[in-house]
Amino acid sequence: METIKKYLWQALGFLMLGCAYIGVVTPGIPFSIFLVIAAFAFARSSPKMHKWLYSHKYFGPFLTNWGKYRVFPLYAKYSMIIMMSISLVIMYFTVPNLTAVTWTGITMLCVAIWAWRYPSTKEIHDYRKKAGLRVAWLK
Repeated sequence: METIKKYLWQALGFLMLGCAYIGVVTPGIPFSIFLVIAAFAFARSSPKMHKWLYSHKYFGPFLTNWGKYRVFPLYAKYSMIIMMSISLVIMYFTVPNLTAVTWTGITMLCVAIWAWRYPSTKEIHDYRKKAGLRVAWLK
């Protein structure tokens, strides 16, 4: 049974890693959530892939900063807001169901609030910790 679980976690890790790569090159698709899920899955199934992911040239720093400091980079926040805004405008003009567009906008707003509450740099994280503040506000 443990072997089956290991292979299922590994399959999920590779699937999420593929989605993360697609998110990197495709505008409008996030990479960060897929990357975090892939790291979680590989931590449960493949120490070799987990180590590779954390030492990756592009993904490693993001995962390390997120795991240790809960840092969500400023460029990622701005990119997320821009892509969500463009997507919502496109939906407004192409989807006839205004209720669906409204609920999509509300969901996007909640995701944006969630992301913006985290610090953008390690320095901001350290300042919040030193001042006795929460790392992520609204918690």
